[in-house]
Amino acid sequence: MKLIDEFRQGWQGITQPSPLFSAGFAAGCLVLTTLFRWGLAHIRPDVFFTPYLPAVFFVTAVSGLRSGAVTAIVSGALGVFVNFGDSRADSARIALMLIFWVVSACTIWGVVHYRSSVAQQRQIAKRLIQEEEYRKLVVDELQHRLKNKLSTIHAVLHQVLENQPQVWSSIDHRLRALAAADDLISRVDARGCDIKDLLMSELGPYGHVRFSLNGDKLFLPDKLAVSLSLILHELATNAAKYGAFSSARGLLQVSWTTSDDRLNLTWDETEGPLVESVGAAGFGTKLLRSALLPFDGKTEIAFLRSGVHCTMQCRIPRS
Repeated sequence: MKLIDEFRQGWQGITQPSPLFSAGFAAGCLVLTTLFRWGLAHIRPDVFFTPYLPAVFFVTAVSGLRSGAVTAIVSGALGVFVNFGDSRADSARIALMLIFWVVSACTIWGVVHYRSSVAQQRQIAKRLIQEEEYRKLVVDELQHRLKNKLSTIHAVLHQVLENQPQVWSSIDHRLRALAAADDLISRVDARGCDIKDLLMSELGPYGHVRFSLNGDKLFLPDKLAVSLSLILHELATNAAKYGAFSSARGLLQVSWTTSDDRLNLTWDETEGPLVESVGAAGFGTKLLRSALLPFDGKTEIAFLRSGVHCTMQCRIPRS
């Protein structure tokens, strides 16, 4: 098992085999190719060097440059001095040996170059995996701290506004919506979710009678779910500050349809405060317009006098 493991690591370019293993493997390959040449001599006795090319290739692939070069030199010598027939070494065979060494040198260079490229890519992949693990650890820690801070803020405000229930009720659902959005992003980042669950998590804290959802069941892959959750959270926050959720009569209707692999989602606010003027585009507007670009999508938002009207289109990746 140890020899098999050493062969596997050498073949994959993970580690360099020991000198003893390299010598033994090269000798074994030379013996096998010489036996093959002996069998081939019954059909074509004038084939001297071609059977040794696989030996040069495999020894270089497993043991590296030096072992491959030694194998090529020994193979040329065997092709010249070991005979399986009446033929003897002559100038033509010497010329064939030189050609064999040139071909072997090209083979060795190609294999060594490939081994170094694979080793470099493996190091890069290992570093990326370590960075990804570190990123997840930091993100989990930040999410934990953020959840604790929100809980502390929620508890402090509840204690301060205990005698002002109306003010507290207007703040409570906003804090709950913020906490729900953060929790949702951490959950869908790994496995995705259903679009209705996503909308309920974002809009539920504002009251189920304030909105309606129309659409078929649709599973969103993880990355698309995160992007949509950011957009929906931004829209819901704006609706709570300036739109339908800031008015006692305000309503929201969210509908979605799918065509082939395209998602069409509409966000329509009504009965909210009249929209008289729109300020300069801020971070939220830039987020709405750019979050779906990786999915060949776009977001169009219109500030109508009756309320915000937003349409989103994007491609649904294969989960």
